[in-house]
Amino acid sequence: MSLAENTRIQHDQWWADAVIYQIYPRSFADADANGMGDLQGVRSRLPYLSQLGVDAIWLSPFYLSPQADAGYDVADYRAVDPLFGGMKDFDAMLAEAHSMGIRVIVDLVPNHTSDQHEWFQDALTATPGSAARERYIFRDGKGPGGALPPNNWQSIFGGNAWTRVQDGQWYLHLFDTSQPDLNWENPEVHSEMESVLRFWLDRGVDGFRIDVAHGMIKADGLPDWHAKTSMVEGSDAETPPYFDQEGVHEIYQHWNKVLSEYDGDRMLVAEAWVEPAERLFRYVRPDEMQQAFNFGFLLAGWDAVRMAESINESLEEAGKVGAPATWVLSNHDTVRHSTRYGLTDPTTFPKGISAEDEQPDEELGLARGRAAALTMLALPGSAYIYQGDELGLPEHTTLDASVRQDPAFFRTNGEEIGRDGCRVPIPWTGAAPGYGFAENPEAASPWLPQPDSFAKYAADQQVGLDSSTYELYRQALSIRAERKLGQGTVAWTSLHAPADGVLSYRNGDLTLVVNAGTRPVRLPAGAEVLLASQPDAVTDNALQPNRAVWLV
Repeated sequence: MSLAENTRIQHDQWWADAVIYQIYPRSFADADANGMGDLQGVRSRLPYLSQLGVDAIWLSPFYLSPQADAGYDVADYRAVDPLFGGMKDFDAMLAEAHSMGIRVIVDLVPNHTSDQHEWFQDALTATPGSAARERYIFRDGKGPGGALPPNNWQSIFGGNAWTRVQDGQWYLHLFDTSQPDLNWENPEVHSEMESVLRFWLDRGVDGFRIDVAHGMIKADGLPDWHAKTSMVEGSDAETPPYFDQEGVHEIYQHWNKVLSEYDGDRMLVAEAWVEPAERLFRYVRPDEMQQAFNFGFLLAGWDAVRMAESINESLEEAGKVGAPATWVLSNHDTVRHSTRYGLTDPTTFPKGISAEDEQPDEELGLARGRAAALTMLALPGSAYIYQGDELGLPEHTTLDASVRQDPAFFRTNGEEIGRDGCRVPIPWTGAAPGYGFAENPEAASPWLPQPDSFAKYAADQQVGLDSSTYELYRQALSIRAERKLGQGTVAWTSLHAPADGVLSYRNGDLTLVVNAGTRPVRLPAGAEVLLASQPDAVTDNALQPNRAVWLV
C-alpha cells in the first residue's frame, strides 16, 4: 500500500484527526494563588485554548496523591487532590470545556498506585499470601533469610526495583519506591480499574491517556533482566520481561468494550514506549485503543531522513490496522523539542539538561521548533501539543539542584537530571510576578522557579502579534481544520530529498516543504506561500535553512 492509497481510516470519530493540548495542571494556571496550578486555573484559561483552536485537552493527574511523582502516584482514583481543588471544580471545568466544543481526556495510571493507597496500606499490615497482598507483586527474597531481592530488576528511575517490608517480603516498583506495581494477574485489579473507568465516563470525560500502557503484565516467573532499564528500547533490543507482554492487549480489549457502552466516541490513547512501530500499532487494533503516541516521530529529532522514515513507517503501520497516526513533539517527560533542536546534535534525547551541560542555541532551536510544528500539523491523523509549545517555550536548563523534585534525579544521585525543566509553570504575562501564573500579584511563588527568559515568551507578548509563535500555531490549526488536513493522505513531492535535508509532502492541495539542511531550497515557480514558519523563511523564492512553508 502506498501512502497516498491509505484510505482505510475512518474519520467520523472526533479523535481521528483531533488536535489535543496537554495540560500539566500544576504548571498551567494558579487560580488560588498558592504557587500550584489547579482546576480553576485550567477553567479560567479555556477561552485562550478555544482561541488557539484545539479540539481537546488532556489533563495530567489531578487525583488525590502524596505527590511523590507529581501525581503519578495515585492514592485515590476517584478523588481530586485538594492541591487542585475539588470535584465541583472538575465538573465545572468539564462542563465549560464542553460548552466551548473542547473535549476532555484524563490521565489513568494503571501500572501502579501510591504507597498511600488504601489497598497498599492494607497489604502492609496483611500477611504474606493474603488477598490484600495479591493485589500487588509481593515475593519472598532470595539468599539466606530472603535478604536478596527476588530478581535483579532495576527501577526506571534508578536503583533496585524491589523494596523489602517489615515482615521480610519484597514488593515490586518499576518506578519510585512510593509506586508499588499492581498485580494484573489478579481479577480484582481488573474489576477495580474498570470501575474507575466507569466513574469518570459517567462524569462525562471523553477519554483516557493510559500511563505506561505497555506495562502492567509481567513475564511468568519474573525472570532476571540484564540489559539496561529504559522506558524505550531500541528496535533491535530484546523485549524486557516487564514491558510489552502479550497480556496487556487483553486488558485493552476489555476496556474497549467498556467505552463502547457510552455514547460520544470515547477514546483511549496509549503511552507505550514500544519499538518498532509494528508493535506500537498493535495497541490500536480495531478492538483495542483508539490512539498511541508516536514516540518514534518525537525521537527522530531535527533530521530530515529520520523524520521521513518515521512518517513513512507510522503511516504504513497505522494503515495496516485502520488507525490514525498520532503525532507528538514534546510532553511532560521529555526535554522540550525547541531546546533539543538547539543542541549541537539536534537528534539527541537527553534526560534533562542542567547548567553544567551543553546549553542550547535558543534562537536556532526556536526556528527549528516552529518549522517542526508546521511539519507535524500538516500530517494526517491526530496531533498533540504540550502546554507552552504554542509559545515556543524552551526548557529551563539552569534549574538549581536544590529546587528539583523529579524522583529520577534523586534515585540516580543526579546522574539523570530529570524532567523538572519541561514542567516549569508557563508564562502568561511578561511583566507580572511569576509571569502571571497566578493573576493575584500577592500570590506565592510558583512551585518551580521560572527563568528570566520566560518574559519574552509570555502569552500576552504573543497573542494577536503577527509572526509570534502563538499566532503561527493558531493560523496552522485554523488552516488544518479548514482544509481537513487531519483526514488527508501523504504523497512525497519531487522536492523531497531527505539526504539533502529537504522533507516535502503533499496533503490535498497543500504542500509542506521543510529545510533541515544547510543550503536554500528553490521552491516551485508560481507557488503561493500560505503559511511560513518565520517571516524570513523565503528569500528570492528559496526556502532558507531551518524553515518550513505551507504552499498552495
